Amino acid sequence: MVPEKIIEMTFPYSDKREKRVRVFVPEHEEGETMPVVYMTDGQNLFDDDNVRFGCWYTRESVRAIKSISGKSAVIVGIHNDGAPIERANELTPASIGDLIVTPDMPEEIKKQLCASGEVFDGFVINTLMPAVEKQFPVKTGRENTAFCGSSSGGLESFYIVMSHPDIFSAGGVFSPVFMVYERNSLRKWIISKMQGIKELPYLYFYAGGADDMEKQIASDTELVCDILGEHYPTDLLNKIFLPDKPHHESAWETTFYDFLRIFLSDNYNKQ
Repeated sequence: MVPEKIIEMTFPYSDKREKRVRVFVPEHEEGETMPVVYMTDGQNLFDDDNVRFGCWYTRESVRAIKSISGKSAVIVGIHNDGAPIERANELTPASIGDLIVTPDMPEEIKKQLCASGEVFDGFVINTLMPAVEKQFPVKTGRENTAFCGSSSGGLESFYIVMSHPDIFSAGGVFSPVFMVYERNSLRKWIISKMQGIKELPYLYFYAGGADDMEKQIASDTELVCDILGEHYPTDLLNKIFLPDKPHHESAWETTFYDFLRIFLSDNYNKQ
């Protein structure tokens, strides 16, 4: 039996920066391969000294599901160690549509706005995934590959799986900040992404409601689900709304467990 471990790596990123990535490989048999979940905010995924705002306890979820079903997954956590505005820029794709800039937004923040989610997407597809598939015991193919994130990471997760349905079969879209886009352009982008796709990804949406931000997120998530519902197979859409939950890792921890359980289930590819 190969013991579980976390391996840290660094990769070249944009503007001569480096991107830190940690990979959790659960306990497994020698020669065994496992599905893989790529996730944003790797600094908050594992219960250790790197946790900044709260923890997803992803290792505990993997262990718990394995104890019940015998199945587990490799977790690839992509760090964001910069300032909040840097994180927002990195996880906000410009091509989805026009950004909403409120009149009361400070000029200094406006100057720093530079949506670059496409750069992050390119890093995941062209740099990170080939390295992970080469170095770690992961199963390849869309049916074994998922992406997951929360807040701006939830938005980026939605963008990535909808842009690459041939690579990702599932997306965990937790508390996505769709509010940053003008509604008509957001709608046009979603509809354009559903056209001509043979295999659409399974989408697990979650939103809370215990604070003002989550209430707005829940409203916008409902809107996006309504747009998707006009053309999307109902068995590929899962909507979870928990109005007593805040915008926090403590909420995403429990919903991630549920998402991972479904992703690893025998019935997953039949949904």
